[in-house]
Amino acid sequence: MILSRSVILVLAVAMALTACGRKDDDVQLAKIKKTGNGPDEFAVLPTKPLQAPESYSALPAPTPGGSNLVDPNPEADGIAALGGNPGALAVTGVGAADGALLNRTRRYGVAGNIRQTLAEEDLEVRRRHGRVNILNIGPNDDYTDAYKRQWLDSQAEQRRLRRMGVAVPSAPPPS
Repeated sequence: MILSRSVILVLAVAMALTACGRKDDDVQLAKIKKTGNGPDEFAVLPTKPLQAPESYSALPAPTPGGSNLVDPNPEADGIAALGGNPGALAVTGVGAADGALLNRTRRYGVAGNIRQTLAEEDLEVRRRHGRVNILNIGPNDDYTDAYKRQWLDSQAEQRRLRRMGVAVPSAPPPS
């Protein structure tokens, strides 16, 4: 009985020591991480085969940061494979179906500098509010404090629209 306890104890110590041993170097291959100065094989993208243009003199000007004909485009390739028009993915302005909507939104005029105007107004709101309200104790959200007056009260707006006779079908019925 004593022999078996000592054998078990020796085996347990041996197993504990082997578990503390250094890992095999091959285990590091499981970590997908670039550790050397060589090329990153996971950054290589499969591209389409190169094609010679019909005319070298009629090539468009290079567009830095733009796309190439050989760059993979899985969405366009999928659309073409299903018989669609991959050219429909290109943003070419307002579509014909949205022309009436765009004209309706422009009926009162369009400010060309709306982004600059909004940026200036936002800067003024933040300047008036100040950087940090140090008098409030507890969790504060300065962004919420600065813009709280501009929030829309959905329940009050719903009541206002219903008083005017405007149907609000997406809102829950009044209780």
